[in-house]
Amino acid sequence: MIKAGQKLLKQAKRIIPGGNQLLSKRSEMFLPDLWPAYYKSSKGCVVTDLNNKKYYDFAGMGVTSCVLGYADKDINRAVNHGLKNGSMSTLNSPEEVELAEKLIKIHKWADMARFSKSGGEACLIAIRIARAYSKKEKIAFCGYHGWHDWYMAANLNNKKNLDEQLLPGLGNKGISRSFKNSIFSFNYNDIGSLKKLFSKHKGKIGIVIMEPMRFTKPKKNFLQEVKKLAKKNGAILIFDEITSGFHENLGGLHLKFKVYPDMAIFGKALGNGYPISAVVGKRSIMNFAQSTFISSTMWTERLGFIAAITSLNKMKKLKVQKKLVKFGKKIKKGWQNAAETSGIKISISGLDALPNFKFEYKNKQEISTYFTQEMLELGFLAKEAIAVTNAYNNQIVDKYLRAVNKVFRKINYYQKNKFKFPLKGPLKHSTLKRLTYY
Repeated sequence: MIKAGQKLLKQAKRIIPGGNQLLSKRSEMFLPDLWPAYYKSSKGCVVTDLNNKKYYDFAGMGVTSCVLGYADKDINRAVNHGLKNGSMSTLNSPEEVELAEKLIKIHKWADMARFSKSGGEACLIAIRIARAYSKKEKIAFCGYHGWHDWYMAANLNNKKNLDEQLLPGLGNKGISRSFKNSIFSFNYNDIGSLKKLFSKHKGKIGIVIMEPMRFTKPKKNFLQEVKKLAKKNGAILIFDEITSGFHENLGGLHLKFKVYPDMAIFGKALGNGYPISAVVGKRSIMNFAQSTFISSTMWTERLGFIAAITSLNKMKKLKVQKKLVKFGKKIKKGWQNAAETSGIKISISGLDALPNFKFEYKNKQEISTYFTQEMLELGFLAKEAIAVTNAYNNQIVDKYLRAVNKVFRKINYYQKNKFKFPLKGPLKHSTLKRLTYY
């Protein structure tokens, strides 16, 4: 029987290129032909699909955005109040001033803030302001920073340049070649790779943009060394905390590491799933936003500001990040125990609040697909990466870890005996693939 979600997805693929708006939500990235694909409702950490089947979400919680859980009552109450008073007007929303003040209070090194609705937009805004200030075209980057031309142009010189930064197989079609010689990658925890860029493009790199951490912790004062190198070469340092912000601590990871950039970018968890993103930075740099044109009607819509203000207040009041870290550590330990008990090989990494693991086998894609398939049968949306949410509790996490133990034992059985895994559909995608349906 074809599930309602997959039936609708087939319809979508005929009228929406790729079937949806976000690569990270494509069914093919989880369980081709079998993933529920669409939801009817979501509350706490439970998602109900179009067939009214309920699942616990251990597959990212809205691509890491819902740290307070889905449909948080306090945020929804505040947003509903905003709706009643009008979400848009010819005049400006006072909440944007309040949110700017809150972010500057959290990030004491910063003086000003600008807002948009998505992470990619915020990255583009930061790049535009930093270029206006530095008057230099070239950018050194490390990590993932969105889909815009300035970033994707890294694949124009070599189509594999972004393979180690994000997802293998990202194409370069449609990207303006005018950006070809303006952006260059360096490697995390490899200060020498950044030094080489500054040496090769002497005096021409005006921006260093990077994620302060994604999978592995900084070593040998890496972030401090990056900051020193950027300052020495007259480059603006931007920390992209779209993913990492507000998970491990209230604010960004750079506060935890005590390395303060010139600018920082936030989104996702900032509004607990409502569309809002922010760029904060030093006054001398941020003021250059006025010397260029950065403007959009929907950036003034008030609901995102309201959601962010309410989220920040609740995070602070409940000390949510402490709970996220606590459960993340429990999950990591549970994974390790399950692997040792079942006799399979995995490696564990990531922030405690954003933990992940990998199957250490040549056929890891097959095993990963089977893991997602079997966890789905047990009532969990699951992959090898988790965004811990305040909506978890010990009972839910224990139930999840019991399911992991059960599936890990199955994996060991098939792997140990060299049996073919009983997959009910194709392997999940590990790269960006063009999807053709008619």
